[in-house]
Amino acid sequence: QLQLVESGGGLVQPGGSLRLSCTASGIDLNMYMVGWFRQAPGKEREGLSCISTTGGTNYGDSVKGRFTISRGRARNTVYLQMNVVEPEDTGVYYCAANWNPRSPICSMLVQYTNWGQGTTVTVAS
Repeated sequence: QLQLVESGGGLVQPGGSLRLSCTASGIDLNMYMVGWFRQAPGKEREGLSCISTTGGTNYGDSVKGRFTISRGRARNTVYLQMNVVEPEDTGVYYCAANWNPRSPICSMLVQYTNWGQGTTVTVAS
């Protein structure tokens, strides 16, 4: 079973930046569609971004223009670069992945089968 580990969370001031990593063990994550999701306190889980196996990306309205999803050169990592963060970005961030080779599209609306344990991001001064 695919195991995903998120890292890079922490405390950041409003307006600052943070980069989250989603790392898979022993798997070529380039063969998977990968999504980033956020669970804010008291709110439902929200899809933030996804990347297809051919590099296509999508973003949720709340992060569009501020967050960037990308794949690492090591082929087992996907990043979420968070810029100009806001207090509303506080929450637990999860990555998820679905086997989907050679697909140009991705979606945050489909059911993902592989999930990490999450990393916590707190935006506060």
